[in-house]
Amino acid sequence: GIGVGGKGESDLRNASVKGRERVIALCDVDSSGDGSVGKSIKRFSDAKLYDNFKKMLDTEKDIDAVTISTPDHTHAAAAIYAMERGVHVYVQKPLTHNIYEARLLTEMAREKKLVTQMGNQGASNPDQLQIQKWISEGSIGVISKVNVWTNRPVWPQGVAMKQPDAALKPTSLNWDQWLGPAPETPYIPEMHPFNWRGWWNFGTGALGDMGCHLIDIPFKALGLKYPTDVECSIGTVFTKMWSADYYPEGCPPSSSVSLHFDATEKNNGPIQMTWSDGGIRPFHPDLLPADVSIEDNGVIMIGDKGVITCDAYGNDPKLYRKGEPVVMGEKVKVLEPEFGHQRQWVDACKAGFNSAEHKSLTSSFDYSGPLTETVLMGNIAIRSYMLTEEGATGRRANYIGRKKLLWDGENMKIKNLDAANQFVGRTYRKGWELT
Repeated sequence: GIGVGGKGESDLRNASVKGRERVIALCDVDSSGDGSVGKSIKRFSDAKLYDNFKKMLDTEKDIDAVTISTPDHTHAAAAIYAMERGVHVYVQKPLTHNIYEARLLTEMAREKKLVTQMGNQGASNPDQLQIQKWISEGSIGVISKVNVWTNRPVWPQGVAMKQPDAALKPTSLNWDQWLGPAPETPYIPEMHPFNWRGWWNFGTGALGDMGCHLIDIPFKALGLKYPTDVECSIGTVFTKMWSADYYPEGCPPSSSVSLHFDATEKNNGPIQMTWSDGGIRPFHPDLLPADVSIEDNGVIMIGDKGVITCDAYGNDPKLYRKGEPVVMGEKVKVLEPEFGHQRQWVDACKAGFNSAEHKSLTSSFDYSGPLTETVLMGNIAIRSYMLTEEGATGRRANYIGRKKLLWDGENMKIKNLDAANQFVGRTYRKGWELT
């Protein structure tokens, strides 16, 4: 496993299938053995420990498959290095830090004939099958609107970044490896192990954290493809009169994003999807009873005959139709952790590329690559929102990105604002360029 603390600890544990699979190497930038990294070291005591994934993959020639559960900005670098060596990969969500990387991984997995899975475990939740069945049966008619929302961020975001201070770096932390492709900087306090999510050089904000869990549900059920456009609005904080706090290196405290999709084989009409984060929840549509609570995270799909709702990961689906009692999704008990999402990937690796096990995976890169691209479209709009002519800021600035951005999905290009295309990819630190 690459990144074996935090979510990486459970990813590797679940992929080992209660000791059925042999874990021969661990890689983590923090060699202290504290916290959940220590749990992995203790559980897989025979595995050799590295703090550099390239050294691990070049040394351990018997590695067949690897879990990658690092911060977002190093997902692509680790996955590509592994796939170039014929290693199957399981990569935490979001698949990558940007759209360019998502397309690269999707194409490489196909070309190298490797078995892949993104770590949005809710994709394997059997509750989602009930939602898909309702839609395929036309239970709520033609769907025109989808609302998706989250209470994230639950980490520091929309605030000033702590100042770098090399003197505070723990001796056990390989900061250079942690930075990966991001610009070189001295150690930034509290960025590792979790607060990196709210900073563009490392994370992808609330969308990257929860979008692949939540947007996955309608994306799959409705057979959506690339969106045709994206538009956003972001929350602002004022600590000085008439002067909004603005930290361009970080994600905003809240945002609302609109995406449009063309009709699909599963839905005979165009769809507007609205995403909101920072605790901003959608309002009740007409067919949702007034006393139904709208939870911290969820999805509402609105059709001309009814409404489908669910919580995070597709849990607790419900169907509402006018004049009829609510229909609850049939609860399917899953005894495996995280719906068997990691175990299914391991079984598919052993069965081989294009096997029945591989084809049954719920988030292989052929699917999760386009899903991730769609999720990260929102971040292009969010980052473009503060673009101005000549970089000016303030009340009189002309904000050129505050419009609907038209998207050419096949060519990964914003058609009506070239400045926004800088956010399709990123600039890589020397030695971390992607092939």
